Amino acid sequence: MHRRRIIQGTAATLAAAVLPSSARAVAAPQGPTDFATALWSPAAPANYTVPAHPSERRVDRIVIHVAQQLFTPTTGIFRSPSKQVSAHYVVRSGDGHVAQCVREKDIAWHAGNWTWNTRSIGIEHEGWVDRPEFFTDIMYLRSAGLTAEICERHGIPKDREHIVGHHEVPGSDHTDPGVHWDWERYLRLLAAAVPVT
Repeated sequence: MHRRRIIQGTAATLAAAVLPSSARAVAAPQGPTDFATALWSPAAPANYTVPAHPSERRVDRIVIHVAQQLFTPTTGIFRSPSKQVSAHYVVRSGDGHVAQCVREKDIAWHAGNWTWNTRSIGIEHEGWVDRPEFFTDIMYLRSAGLTAEICERHGIPKDREHIVGHHEVPGSDHTDPGVHWDWERYLRLLAAAVPVT
């Protein structure tokens, strides 16, 4: 089933209940999350792939998503084994809180393209593409800090060739993060971010 329809299809129920060659493999940080301040909110094991040889996984892209959903229902969808969708991280709009749902060494099912899933980290953002009020200052700031850390860990250049919107994934029929996502601002924050690790 299509990822966007899965997320949108469960929205009413859940919302009612709860308001490049330069890439290199690196060892995952010790501890429950790869991003030190993230809360571990694991996706169901049925919703991502553990690679046979994790040390051979090469990540050279970060895919920016907008969930078309609130934060808690999004992490709930990733915990449901029947949904067959996940992302590595989810960033909350109101306070920039970050949840990690899949370890970076594992393959989240977020891009809708298996090759891109195997080579990328997916970051979902709470909100809707047509509701720019969800793209808050703190969400941009925390997301850019998270992305900066991922770039440092994996040797990913901090540019638009390597940090892309879901709509730019080959074969995608998605529009996220949408026309209201401020790429110039995001890249400025990313360039200025000081990784926590």
